[in-house]
Amino acid sequence: MKDKVELLLPAGNKEKLDYAINYGADAVYMGMVDFSLRTMRKGEIITAENLKDTINLAHSYNKKVYMTLNIYAYDEDIKNLYANIDLIKDANPDALIVSDFGILNVLRNKLPNIDIHISTQTNTLNSEAVKFWRDFGATRVILARELSIRQLAEIRKNVPDIELEVFVHGAQCVSLSGRCLLSDYMTHGERKANHGGCSQPCRWKYKLLEETRPGEYYEIEETARGTHILSTKDLALINYIPKLIEAGADSFKIEGRTKSLYYVSAVAKAYRRAIDAYYNNEKVDEEEMFNQLLKIGNRGYTTGFYLDEQDHEGYSYDVSKGLAGADFLFEFWDKARKDNKNIYKIKIKNKILLNDNIEVITPTECFETNVLKIYNDNEEEKEVGNTNDEVWVELSNEPKNFKYALARTIGIKNVR
Repeated sequence: MKDKVELLLPAGNKEKLDYAINYGADAVYMGMVDFSLRTMRKGEIITAENLKDTINLAHSYNKKVYMTLNIYAYDEDIKNLYANIDLIKDANPDALIVSDFGILNVLRNKLPNIDIHISTQTNTLNSEAVKFWRDFGATRVILARELSIRQLAEIRKNVPDIELEVFVHGAQCVSLSGRCLLSDYMTHGERKANHGGCSQPCRWKYKLLEETRPGEYYEIEETARGTHILSTKDLALINYIPKLIEAGADSFKIEGRTKSLYYVSAVAKAYRRAIDAYYNNEKVDEEEMFNQLLKIGNRGYTTGFYLDEQDHEGYSYDVSKGLAGADFLFEFWDKARKDNKNIYKIKIKNKILLNDNIEVITPTECFETNVLKIYNDNEEEKEVGNTNDEVWVELSNEPKNFKYALARTIGIKNVR
């Protein structure tokens, strides 16, 4: 067991891995194309060609990498796994996250020296199931989200000799531990939920149709937008970190391998602060902690099952996409000198205007500043920086270290 709880962040691509670690992750989990339940399509995605370099990057920070092999596999997937065994062994991940018995059997035989973590997809809910996985050789079980903190504490008491990982933040699935078939059926098998291609039909809008009245659609709830009857709110347990630590969790997992670079960084920063405050015996402003999460894309937040009774307000009936209390404005890329002042090369994510008041976050800072100047590469001053532009800016207040700095709108300050 760990002396200090681990903060585990998603690494959907190599860049997000780098930012997650610099914003406070102790470990990251990542998938390789073909074997992961979340498939990235942007950035430097993790492939056979860069798998080892990506893991080496994390190891250079003395952080751990857990590789997801958590699809439910067909025979052709098992053949593909055999073909990639030497690649995985050479890449040297710290653990492999598994849900399928066939994959588990292959890994136990072929990679016996790499730790096995049992995926939440196995829906592990009780002490006897945890003992089974322990006796089967697993070093960690990622518990189902359907457990309460009280039940977590009971499992820890009954099975003290295995690591327990719990989700503390991020999107939830309407299906038990995420084992959903809706995507398979609604895309005619083209987007298999348990094979890395979920199309998220739980986020779609639905209306009621009575079979003898074709074409007559009824709103399930009276709203002009229809209703998202399957769409759960996102999990957020930042204000329950002490209770979860004391219940015996070894690792806190953040969901979101397909989320943005800003999401990964800002969530890591918030939960790093909460965890460190507990161990340093510091009092935290819970409202402010929660407000930091409101600045990140979300469908509304819920405590799920963790407080012994399901949060009956845990469904987002009118919102399916994440709405953020602050907009991600730009990444910092470079720094130069102009007229004896620092200017920064930035990559714009959402439009900025001259004189905008914005907020900058870094791994160690969070402050407000003003956009004093905007320049293009020809050093011509601009009034506007548009989405996807690469421009230079001068700021009234600058980060102490611009590497990994991100900018957002001021957003929510005092709204719970």
